[in-house]
Amino acid sequence: MNAADAWPRANAIHLVLSSLGAVVVDAPGVRSVRAQDATGSFGLWPGHEDLLVVLSVGLLSWRDAQDAWHWCAVRSGVLTLRRGCELQIASREAVLGGDPAQLEHTVLEQLRQRQLTEEHARRESHQIEVQLLRQLQPGRAGMGTAPGVWP
Repeated sequence: MNAADAWPRANAIHLVLSSLGAVVVDAPGVRSVRAQDATGSFGLWPGHEDLLVVLSVGLLSWRDAQDAWHWCAVRSGVLTLRRGCELQIASREAVLGGDPAQLEHTVLEQLRQRQLTEEHARRESHQIEVQLLRQLQPGRAGMGTAPGVWP
């Protein structure tokens, strides 16, 4: 790669966090970010290589240009870092908070419970679909009715 192809040196990250289509955070001048995926937590600084990560339920934190920390509980999502300075996070649910301990204990537990409930409902729905498809198979013993006729 020659010097003309190199990205400009990033000295800050522009963080855009959205949840279900609504922008929750639009913060230029971010100095560092901490997030969590299935393998654990990780940090990002300006100039980091491009990155695409699937986030788990966890705490997102970032430090702004004035060295103030901000926190947000996120329920799953996708984090994309481009050009070492353009950070976009799309999350199913994001809850901003000023107290990381409260977010960590109360809000994250609520988000985890909602995620578990949705996963359980998806599994049950899949099982019902499989049972229905088995009943609709032609020549399946025990149907009791002609094919295509609902009991």
